[in-house]
Amino acid sequence: MKTVYLCQSADNIKDVYGTEAKVYDKEYLLGNREEFKDTEYVFSTWGMPVFTEEEIKEYLPSLKAVFYGAGSVQSFARPFLNLGIKIFSAWAANAVPVAEYTVAQIVLANKGFFKTMRYNNIKQAKSMTQNYTGNYGIKVGIIGAGMIGKLVLQKLKDYDVDVMVFDPFLSDETAKELGAKKTDLESLFAECSVISNHLANNEQTKGMLNGKLFEKMLPYSTFLNTGRGAQVVEPELISILKLRPDITAILDVTAPEPPKEGSELFTLENCILTPHIAGSIGNEVRRMGEYMTAEYRNFIQNKPCQYEVTLRMLETMA
Repeated sequence: MKTVYLCQSADNIKDVYGTEAKVYDKEYLLGNREEFKDTEYVFSTWGMPVFTEEEIKEYLPSLKAVFYGAGSVQSFARPFLNLGIKIFSAWAANAVPVAEYTVAQIVLANKGFFKTMRYNNIKQAKSMTQNYTGNYGIKVGIIGAGMIGKLVLQKLKDYDVDVMVFDPFLSDETAKELGAKKTDLESLFAECSVISNHLANNEQTKGMLNGKLFEKMLPYSTFLNTGRGAQVVEPELISILKLRPDITAILDVTAPEPPKEGSELFTLENCILTPHIAGSIGNEVRRMGEYMTAEYRNFIQNKPCQYEVTLRMLETMA
């Protein structure tokens, strides 16, 4: 049995069962075919190379499973899955910091933090707080109830807020169990003080969040995006932000990422850009490695695994 680490960097990769933590990139693999012919397990993370089915069959003929210590596997998983090779992802571990970040931003947004922080005059800042409701008895909108969206909904149970959720795949019963009420996008944007996007990243969701929705936002409400930038029609969002200086957009993701030089997203006072920090950073990365180590241990011992990704799941996953 041979295990290798395949990605672009050795950062945050640890030994598994005493194996050497040497990291290989695709160029090395393609140039050293014999070295990998017996490889049964691959551990990887951000920077996972993309392989065709033909390359996998030729250079990794013994491969049984890939353990991906990060979130989305959309960019590389299908060729492996088409060949019957198992894919496991630490998306559940990566959902934890995203949900924590999201709930923190929701709480701050409802307190007027992002608007008042721009004032150097404390009296003016204090006056601005009159436009905000705080976090009691208000409506919060969650778009998408996948792994991250569900975790956000669970965490919001600790707050006295009414939660609305949009997700065509979520049953009314499950929504109720999560403490939320299902609704349509138009109602969600029109009624909620904070709207947070957690849609899966696929062709169906590209451009789903457009100007017609943003113009429905309540006075002094906030749009938060930790999903994907491609789901937002950014020129239309920019237009609404210019027309509506009362509302705020907090964008942890954009398309492209970062925005192109000269983009108005950099200069609009009611747009706050964070550098894709909602996901795992620093010590949080260790959690993803621990999830995949445990998953690997279960797999080789023929025990049930929790985080396998299938072709069908890719249709709705981020």
